[in-house]
Amino acid sequence: MPNPILIGAKLKLKRDALSALEGKLTDLLAKRSEFEAAIEAAENDEDLSVIEQSMNDNDNDIETKEEEKTALEEEIEELEKELETSNRKSPKKGVKRTMPTNIETREAINAYVRDKDQTRAGFTSVEGGALIPEELLAPKKELVDTVDLTQYVRTVPVNRGSGKYPIIKKSNGKMIAVAELAKNPELAKPTFVEVNYDIETYRGYIPVSQEAIDDADYDVAGLIAEDIRDQDLNTKNAQIATIFKSATPKAVTGLDGIVTLLNTGFKQVYTVKFYVSSSLFNELDLLKDGNGRYLLQDDITVASGKRIKGREVVVLDDDMIGTAEGDLVGFVGDAKEFCTLFNRKQASVKWTDNDIYGQLLAGFVRFDVEKVDDQAGYYITYTSEVAGA
Repeated sequence: MPNPILIGAKLKLKRDALSALEGKLTDLLAKRSEFEAAIEAAENDEDLSVIEQSMNDNDNDIETKEEEKTALEEEIEELEKELETSNRKSPKKGVKRTMPTNIETREAINAYVRDKDQTRAGFTSVEGGALIPEELLAPKKELVDTVDLTQYVRTVPVNRGSGKYPIIKKSNGKMIAVAELAKNPELAKPTFVEVNYDIETYRGYIPVSQEAIDDADYDVAGLIAEDIRDQDLNTKNAQIATIFKSATPKAVTGLDGIVTLLNTGFKQVYTVKFYVSSSLFNELDLLKDGNGRYLLQDDITVASGKRIKGREVVVLDDDMIGTAEGDLVGFVGDAKEFCTLFNRKQASVKWTDNDIYGQLLAGFVRFDVEKVDDQAGYYITYTSEVAGA
């Protein structure tokens, strides 16, 4: 029987390779907008010829990377199937088992839910509740188009409820060329920021009816994992958006305001993205320059399908990044440098008393989000340019 640990290691390597490949592909696709600007600035046929060759080389690289990406995704899918099959198979007789499988853990949690607080082997208990392993929380495939802001910010796992965490701010420092055996020159000192964090506990109720608990073939662990995953994501998104809204406010008017913000508002070390309300996205999607070209550029590699001058656009609900429907607002900046998510990586469930038939199962997650670098972003309020102004 294939070793699930070995399969898991292979799977991790493939996923890491896919993540790195997607980053390279994003950079190559972003170059297309740079070529467009270079074409406009070309002064003669020779310049255009050089640009054309570079564009062809870039397109060839994109095609190659996309083929590699497809192959990796297929390999990952096969490994995931192999891992699932391996986890479902029992070990050979006489082989000592040191850890419960996901299947055993799921069954143990099902038993905990049905028996209401009785101690069970097969899962970790925490403060009278059952700890849900991260393996059961992770979805195999993303079935819905849900924005996950945690993928854009820096995430730091912590083991304490509060403390300080040193973070190095982005630097413009450069290394200096030296002669052989020459004394090392003094380099720019890194800027450390001590970020205080204080883990908060967030709780939500999982509606599990007594009838569902009584049905012996009902996958209660699957229900718990799905509901906690949704509540965990929604809660973290809301807290990250709150930090976004605490950025330095900036009023932006029309197309010129957007371009000026990108050109002069940030140091080049920042990786700037747009996190905008759906109403603002609609406004930007209709913007055209003096030549009739739309401001937003198509890019199938990002969730919104659009970029602004090569920068990714992430679309959020109006009331998440703003306060009401129709708000033309957003965070523009480097989210990874602007804030940090301190994650306890712990989700648990616990029975609580309730006056309905049965009891309510409460889900808990613990984390904190803190601002790190004020210069890494702005909270913009957009105003359309008045025609003829």
